[in-house]
Order: sequence, then C-alpha cells, then structure tokens
Amino acid sequence: MMAAMAALLSSAAAAQERGAVTNLPVPRFVSLKAAEGNVRRGPSRTHRIDWIFTQAGTPLEITAEYGNWRRVRDRDGVGGWMHYSLLSGARTVLVESDMLELRRQPDPAAPVTAQLELGVVARARECLPDWCRLTVAGFKGWAPKSALWGVKPGETLK
Repeated sequence: MMAAMAALLSSAAAAQERGAVTNLPVPRFVSLKAAEGNVRRGPSRTHRIDWIFTQAGTPLEITAEYGNWRRVRDRDGVGGWMHYSLLSGARTVLVESDMLELRRQPDPAAPVTAQLELGVVARARECLPDWCRLTVAGFKGWAPKSALWGVKPGETLK
C-alpha cells in the first residue's frame, strides 16, 4: 500500500514539473520547425550529431531544458539535444493506425471525411479528452486520440 501511494505521489509530482528555462511543463510536445534538425549528444554545438530529423512538422516530446537547448525524443524514443530555434510550439501528431478514419464530428458514428495512412504527420487544431481535430493536405476531421502520438491521454487543446 505504501509503495502504491509513493508511486502515485511521484507521478503527481512529475506531472507538475516545469522546465528550468521556460517554466513550461516538462515533458511537453512540440514540432520540428525546420526541414532538417540536428540532434546532438549534449546541449551544445560542440557535441557530436547523433541523429538528424528530416521532416518539418515531426512531433517531438521535450523531456529536459538546458539554456537554449531542449532534450527531445520522437515516438520511437530516438532523440537527444536540439537547439530551441529548430522547434515550434505548433502541435502536430503522428498517425499510429493505418487507414485512420477522420470523421466530421468527434463521434465514431459520424461520416468519414478522409483516411490517413500510418506515419502521416497532421496538425492538431483542437483536442478533447478522447478526440483531436486534425488538418493535413487540405483534409480535416476528428480522430480518436488513441490512434495518435503527440498528445497525452486526457490532454485538451483549444
């Protein structure tokens, strides 16, 4: 019982954590602003480049801050340190379900407006506790949050 209580308190404290530089929540989701972004082993330009993200709009999760640097990871857990100027607060999501149906309203019975392939990056315009309104390539509609990476369960966006 005590271990369960300690774990609950620990997760509540983690949910309240703020970045030392921005005072924004950590972890939090952002997107890649540039068409290409170097991911470094440490928080400076002298550190080796371990990875390069090559798609603007890719959703990333910030897990730490140090000066002008943010430690990020993608949906596969790949990441490292990126300069903050390469990141945007614009929210995007990665489709994790092949042929994901976008619906006219946030309702599984609503008419389908489009289908998205696995791995598509879409802009998240609004999120309710279980659904997000997405736009991509001129299409728009609502998708279940459970089929997306880049938003937390229960998170709302306006």
